[in-house]
Amino acid sequence: MRRAPALVLALSALAAALPARAAAAPVRVAHVLVALCDNDHQGIVPVSAAMGNGDDPERNLYWGARYGVRTFFTRAPGWRRLSVSAPGGPVLERAVFQHAATGLYLVADGYRGAEIAAAVRDLLRAAAGRERGTVRVESAGGAVELPLFSGADLLAYVGHDGLMDGWNPAVAALSAALPERLPDAPRRPVLVIACASKTYFQGPLRRAGAEPLLWTTGLLAAEAYTLEAALVAWAGGGDGAVVRERAAAAYATYQRCSASAARRLFVTGW
Repeated sequence: MRRAPALVLALSALAAALPARAAAAPVRVAHVLVALCDNDHQGIVPVSAAMGNGDDPERNLYWGARYGVRTFFTRAPGWRRLSVSAPGGPVLERAVFQHAATGLYLVADGYRGAEIAAAVRDLLRAAAGRERGTVRVESAGGAVELPLFSGADLLAYVGHDGLMDGWNPAVAALSAALPERLPDAPRRPVLVIACASKTYFQGPLRRAGAEPLLWTTGLLAAEAYTLEAALVAWAGGGDGAVVRERAAAAYATYQRCSASAARRLFVTGW
């Protein structure tokens, strides 16, 4: 029998490997830091005692309530909750989800309300390439280790705009020593869903070397439907304009305001 040419053998081996390679799609992670709403430790218009208890993730406005991040993504079509844990320290709960259509993993960290400065600090350090971490979860394809903070593909912050609270000594200390981007750190896209976030986060994010994918121009409800719409648009390949449009459409629907008003509230880029 005549031997097959080496090239034919090499091509056959490559073809046999293609299905396995196609199945091993790259893991993409969005890491979202949520500062739980807190009547006592944040400069907010007070909400109900239950929703404004920054130590109660079950009922908190930005976490366990109907439009809080953990509850909303648990119920949102197309998302599957993989785990909920208690990492300790300033983070009360960590919830991990996966989006079926895009494969995107969402790791959401719920920070104690009194630790809002830590949530903002960790966002800025991660954007600057100065914060690392991982979490291991079980998904449909087996166990997977997900990179967090600077290792994530997208970073987000949801909650009260902590940089507004200059009276808070921890915020003041953070503002006086903002993290600067490491020279070799990639420029990660960042979402900041908080009141007037472009005004307050513009300087810190420039220093951190981040790329603002979505932020805000005025007061708003920092609820999870806006985040969900933005993440799905981005994971599906949408650019900043698409992300902004989808986020504004979701906000208009849930807040029952005009599309033009919602569109003015959200901006992308510098």
